[in-house]
Amino acid sequence: MTCSLGDPVPQVSPDRAIGPAHGVIEWPTVAVAGLIYGGWLALTWWHAALPTPVIVITGAWLVAWHGSLQHETIHGHPTRWRAVNSAIGGVPLSLWLPYRLYRDSHVAHHRSPRITDPFDDPESRYVARARGLRHAAARAQATLLGRLLIGPAITMLALAADERRRLVRRPMAAARDWLPHLALLVPVVAWLEWTGFGTLRYGLMAVYPGLSLTLLRSFAEHRADLPGPSRAATVQRAGPLGILYLNNHLHTAHHDRPDLAWYHLPAHQRRHHARLSMQAGRAHRSYGEIVRRFALAPHDALVHPDRPDHR
Repeated sequence: MTCSLGDPVPQVSPDRAIGPAHGVIEWPTVAVAGLIYGGWLALTWWHAALPTPVIVITGAWLVAWHGSLQHETIHGHPTRWRAVNSAIGGVPLSLWLPYRLYRDSHVAHHRSPRITDPFDDPESRYVARARGLRHAAARAQATLLGRLLIGPAITMLALAADERRRLVRRPMAAARDWLPHLALLVPVVAWLEWTGFGTLRYGLMAVYPGLSLTLLRSFAEHRADLPGPSRAATVQRAGPLGILYLNNHLHTAHHDRPDLAWYHLPAHQRRHHARLSMQAGRAHRSYGEIVRRFALAPHDALVHPDRPDHR
């Protein structure tokens, strides 16, 4: 559903003075947006003077960071106005994912009464049966190494397959989501070609590794056997990845208060540590621990435990 500039984004608890109050802009998030877009313009403009490793690391960071910014805008930040937030987050730096598709999927994820269930949660990593193409794709990225190396390709191909089917069944809905994306994609691609960076090179050197960084974050966010309605896990110490993910490593806290801006999540986590720890089960100490435990080992069973084909 579109929203005019005059329609305020509903806040969960406006009386708590957390989140954008009337006439207030969340400047930390605006600053992050400025760093992302400014950094992207600088990287693509001066790419010829930079060594390849610097381009890959910086490009991947900026693309993944932009995905975290989009997540914030979907949750009603940094302003009260949905149209402004969408304008801030809607620039397609990742090229492949329309902002409206991400927004609708993520809102449905939070509203799901059965988070992690593949039939009720569009962001679930589980499958309903131990056979078929979806199960094969899940098996290919069951370990963290598989998730990082081929997970981006599988994610993009899965979106393309789903959207091809939707284009046949619901062409108007598909056009509503894709036409604005394609329109915004034109200046991004034009800029990449004009600067000599090149769209294909950008996709390989920035978009693909950037999506790998994002998939590292989401790899262990949810487990079907965790207590609490969100079944969300927590990474206690994220280091520099905390700013990259805009504190979304505190995923139990985020699901507890999805209206909170990213820079309020650490305080909320500390204030409600005991209760949130009970919901998170065994929290991960760091992303280093996740790498050590799951680089070559599956994070969880592939088939959702509530499905008839569970093995």
